[in-house]
Amino acid sequence: MKYWYRRGPVAWLLWPSSLLFRIVVLGRRLLYRVRLLPSAHPGIPVIVVGNLTVGGSGKTPLALWVAEFLKGKGWSPAIVSRGYGGSAAGPRAATLADDAGQVGDEPIVLSRRSGCPVWVGADRLAVIEALRGQHPEVDVLVLDDGLQHYRLRRDIEIAVVDSRGFGNGFLLPAGPLREPPRRLRSVDAVVSHGSALKGYAMELEGETVHRMTDARERRPVQSFRGQKVHAVAGIGHPERFFLHLTRLGVRVVPHPFADHHRLIPGELDFGDDAPVMMTEKDAVKLRRYGRANWWVLPVTAQLDPAFGDWLMGKLRGKLQG
Repeated sequence: MKYWYRRGPVAWLLWPSSLLFRIVVLGRRLLYRVRLLPSAHPGIPVIVVGNLTVGGSGKTPLALWVAEFLKGKGWSPAIVSRGYGGSAAGPRAATLADDAGQVGDEPIVLSRRSGCPVWVGADRLAVIEALRGQHPEVDVLVLDDGLQHYRLRRDIEIAVVDSRGFGNGFLLPAGPLREPPRRLRSVDAVVSHGSALKGYAMELEGETVHRMTDARERRPVQSFRGQKVHAVAGIGHPERFFLHLTRLGVRVVPHPFADHHRLIPGELDFGDDAPVMMTEKDAVKLRRYGRANWWVLPVTAQLDPAFGDWLMGKLRGKLQG
C-alpha cells in the first residue's frame, strides 16, 4: 500500500493501532528474552535470514545464497520456511513436485535451486524436528524469514534492508514495519540490498530467461531489446523487476500483483501476442499452464565477498563457544 511510504492522512489515522502493535511487539520480545515465554534450540547452528518490513526485500535469494555457500564449504544445510501462501499447516517437505497452493511459492524455488532439504510449516520447531528425523545428516539450518519467530533460538541473525528502507517509519498497520528500526542493532549482520544503510552489499543478477514450456530453451533478456514485453510480478517489490528489465533494454508493459498472489492463466491474457516475462516465484504457480510465449527470469544474489568470510568466522566462533 502506497501510504506505507508517506505519512499521509491514512497513515496517521492508523497510527494509534500502530502504537498498540509496537507495545505488543516489544512486550513479546521481552518475554522471550527473560524466558517467560518458552523457546528452544534444535542443537545445530541456526541462521535466520529476515527483515523488519512486510513484503519482499531479497530474503529468499539471500537464504538460497547462504545454503549454497555452506554446501560449498562442506556443510549439509537444510532450509526452513513458513510456506507463506500455502495451505499446508506442516510440517512437511517442499519439493519441485509440490503445488505452490499447498507449500507456498518460495519453498518450491528454494528446493529447485538449492538441492537442499526444504521443509515448511507454521511451527518452525516442529518442522525442524520432523526434518531432522528424515535428514539426520543436516548440520546447519537456514531460516527464510524467521527474524520474528522467537520460539526458535538462533545463533546468527541476518537482516536484509532494500531500497525502500523503512517506508514511513511506522509499524503495522500504519506502516510496513514488523519491528522498530532499532532492532537492527541486535542482529549479527545487515545486508544492504540497494539501501542507504551500511552493511554487506547484495545485488540480484539475472540476464537470461528460459521458455516456460521448455527450460532448456534460453535467451538473453537483451535479445528482446526494444521489443514490447508484458512483465508480470507478484512479489513484494514488483517495481524492482520492471526496472531490471527496462535497464536491459526491454520495452516493459508492467503488470504488478500482490505478493504471493495466486496467479491464474486468464490474468496473463493481455489481448496480444507479445511475450510475457515473469519472476521465477510466479512461474511455479503457473507451470501446469505454460504457454510458448511465457518466459521466466531466475535471479541470483551476489554478495560482498567479505560476507562469506564473516559468516564462516561467525559459525566457527559459535561452534567453539
